[in-house]
Amino acid sequence: MEIEKIIKSKLSEIEENRNVKILYAVESGSRAWGFASDDSDYDVRFIYVRPGEEYLKLEKIRDVIDYELNDVYDINGWDLKKFLTLLHDSNPVIFEWAQSPIVYKSTDEWNKISSIINDFAQLKKLLYHYLSMSKNNYNQFFRTEEVSYKKYFYILRALLCCQWIFKKNSIPPILFDDLVKVLFPENLKPILDKLFEIKKSSSEKKAGKRFSELDEFIERGFVQIENEVANLQNSKKLSFEKLDKVFLEILKGE
Repeated sequence: MEIEKIIKSKLSEIEENRNVKILYAVESGSRAWGFASDDSDYDVRFIYVRPGEEYLKLEKIRDVIDYELNDVYDINGWDLKKFLTLLHDSNPVIFEWAQSPIVYKSTDEWNKISSIINDFAQLKKLLYHYLSMSKNNYNQFFRTEEVSYKKYFYILRALLCCQWIFKKNSIPPILFDDLVKVLFPENLKPILDKLFEIKKSSSEKKAGKRFSELDEFIERGFVQIENEVANLQNSKKLSFEKLDKVFLEILKGE
């Protein structure tokens, strides 16, 4: 695929121009979730490591690389130290990157990291993240009779992630279809199929009349989750030991 070659070439440019090694690079957002439109941009996310001596300098070095942002590409990466620190805090984005079905680069160093990622999943934090994402999109973009169809998928996916955490007590899958197959009501699937066809055959900005049945499902879901979230146990405070070990091994090239 031509676009994949272009993205891999851009990743090589980043390594050369910024003097870093990219350990892992994936697609995120709607293309990774499985409901992109033809004109969706490419949300490329990567993890990189700098030469070991850079981490010993007194002057603070920026831990994010923003490489390109336009109508086609959104390319952004996190430094390894930042990534591992956020993993310790159970940042939900990390678990999505780790599951992305579209991988542009992977390495032995990434395999070390991925082997311990799930050890740092704190389900209550993940649930609050997805609930906030779903509610914020709904409250912000669903105030009028006509709405962006793209936002329906963002809202529904985050809501189903919450339901997955309750029902499965595990990290939700990244693909929207996997969530729908297990959790979405059968009687609403024809509406969802119709919405999916509209989105796939139109632009990202396609808007239209709201689907009242979907709105009711979303609003009921919010009430249910908010009533049950307090019952989830808080996770125990986790040690940095595993993360420190992986970090040092990667810096030493072990």
